[in-house]
Amino acid sequence: MPLQIPQEDLDSIVLAVGQHPSGASISELLKRPELDFTKRTLQRRLNQLIDEGNLVPEGEGRGRRYLLPVKTSAETILRETPPCKEDPSYKTDSDWLSPAAKEVRDSVNRSIGARTPVGYQTDFLECYQPNTDAYLSPQLRRRLLEMGQVGISDLPAGTYLRQVMHRLLIDLSWNSSRLEGNTYSLLETQCLVEHGENANGKNAEETQMILNHKAAIEMLADQAEEIGFNRYTVCNLHALLADNLLTNPAACGRLRSLGVGIGGTVYHPLAVPQAIEEQFIQILDKAEAIEDPFEQAFFVMVHLPYLQPFEDVNKRVSRLAANIPLVKHNLCPLSFIDVAQEDYIGGLIGIYEQNRIEYLRDVFVWAYQRSCAHYSAIRQSLGEPDPFRLRHRTLIGQFVRDIVQGNMDKKAAKQWTEAQAIKRLPKEACAKFIEVIEVEINSLHIGNIARYRLRPKEFEAWLMERD
Repeated sequence: MPLQIPQEDLDSIVLAVGQHPSGASISELLKRPELDFTKRTLQRRLNQLIDEGNLVPEGEGRGRRYLLPVKTSAETILRETPPCKEDPSYKTDSDWLSPAAKEVRDSVNRSIGARTPVGYQTDFLECYQPNTDAYLSPQLRRRLLEMGQVGISDLPAGTYLRQVMHRLLIDLSWNSSRLEGNTYSLLETQCLVEHGENANGKNAEETQMILNHKAAIEMLADQAEEIGFNRYTVCNLHALLADNLLTNPAACGRLRSLGVGIGGTVYHPLAVPQAIEEQFIQILDKAEAIEDPFEQAFFVMVHLPYLQPFEDVNKRVSRLAANIPLVKHNLCPLSFIDVAQEDYIGGLIGIYEQNRIEYLRDVFVWAYQRSCAHYSAIRQSLGEPDPFRLRHRTLIGQFVRDIVQGNMDKKAAKQWTEAQAIKRLPKEACAKFIEVIEVEINSLHIGNIARYRLRPKEFEAWLMERD
């Protein structure tokens, strides 16, 4: 009869793999001090975890890595110490929701008639004191930070976002739209974002929704050093996300002056414009005061939809606003990969009807874990960024933009670049800079022009003149 492998051995391996969002190799696991196994012993335990469905292998031979399955509990993976009194207790099975989150889920899944109508509770916001109160525990915030760091926190805000910008435009536009019921597929979204190709059989509203997400994400990248939890940023995010989608175009970027209803819930948002204004200002002030970027992100995911400050598109604004602190701190973005619509909406209804954050918190953690794993793999495929290009990224973007918008052909672009580089750069940097600009210009295509803040019409006009 084969020896029974201790459950604590298996649990320790699952937790260790959870520290590697893009998967862990055997050599990486053998280096972890908590896994005091020989290579053969570790391999037996990995095989058992695979057979039980608690790990997923990827690759072959020396390149094989081990990942957590899609439904492993995000909070279980992130737990560093046994649960303390202020933290909920989490199981180590494949059910990713905490007991408290399940309780909220069960409550909001009752029929509408079984739930008590409720209005906006001002105490929910007013009782929250930034940096004293927190929706995310210190252990959880620390683990999220470990997952989200990409090693460039000392570089200008938005540096990492620009590195993964091409993929994020597709992922976040698709996933955020999908959570609103948009039926575009991921591939159709990619064709729309990269080439402007509308999908057959889709209505204009769905197409507009995705294009609006693209424009809003570009704003976060273009203005990374200026954005924040202020009226300008949040209202302009709304204006971009709501463009051509509201009955009243003047409502884009403006707080609502009329009452709104939310389907599927017994919650009734505030209807008095003055009260909406006061609560909106308070949300922005408290969000801006929060020091931890993950607490900031989750705080706006809770309170912006709860207030419903705009006539519509509030949830979309909150999802993109949650990325503001991540962009500013050069952390992995949150693109809501693998998040089920029923979990996201259920988490929000828990906020609306009970002011309970547990369900939405578990969704947030799970979503961020999946995003980190996704973009870690993308970044590895891109390699380390060129220090010269990082140092001169703003000027490179400006030169490329000026060449395209000026409709310069190859000869004119080369002459202009050489003349301008001599004026604006140290002598020793000119040759390298001119070479970089030539490479960037030759690499331009419709799928990457957004990082230079160029529009398709500008690019197409330049192509006609270039040769």
